Amino acid sequence: MRSVLLLAVALALNSIGCGPSSPPPSSKKEEAPPPVKDNISLLPTADRVNVQIVPNHLLGIEALPGGTLGDYQTRKKKYQLFIIEADSNQKAAFMDTDLRDALKNPEYIAYMGGYFGDRNGTPIYGFAKLQYLAGVVGLPKDEADPIARQLAARLH
Repeated sequence: MRSVLLLAVALALNSIGCGPSSPPPSSKKEEAPPPVKDNISLLPTADRVNVQIVPNHLLGIEALPGGTLGDYQTRKKKYQLFIIEADSNQKAAFMDTDLRDALKNPEYIAYMGGYFGDRNGTPIYGFAKLQYLAGVVGLPKDEADPIARQLAARLH
C-alpha cells in the first residue's frame, strides 16, 4: 500500500512539473542589422557623383547586407559600383552565391569569381574578392568588365 501511495505521489509531482506552461513573452523585435563598414575610400573618385552607405539589403536584394554604393556618370553612361565587406572570405563567397540566386540567367565569370546577370531589367556584374563582394550595376558585361577589374584591384 505504501508503494502505491509513493507511486501516486511521484506521478502527481511529475505531471505538475511537466504540465503545460505559458510560453515566455515573445520579443518579436526585428534585430538591427550589424553596422556597415564605410568603404568609400575603396571606390574610385573619377566620375563619381554620389556615394552612400546602405544599411541593409544592398541593391534591394533581401539576402544581402548593407554596403557602400557609389553613383558614377560619364558623358555617355551612368552606372553604380558597390562594395560589401564581410567578416571573412567564406562569407563573401556565400554572398556571391546569394547575388547569383537573385539574378535572372546568371553567367559565371570564372576569372573574376563572380556572376553577370539581370535583376529587374538592370544588368549586375558582381564578384567576390578576399572578404568583399563588389561589382558594377547598370552596364552591359563588356563595359562592366574593365571597370570591375579596376575595382577588384582596389580591394585589399
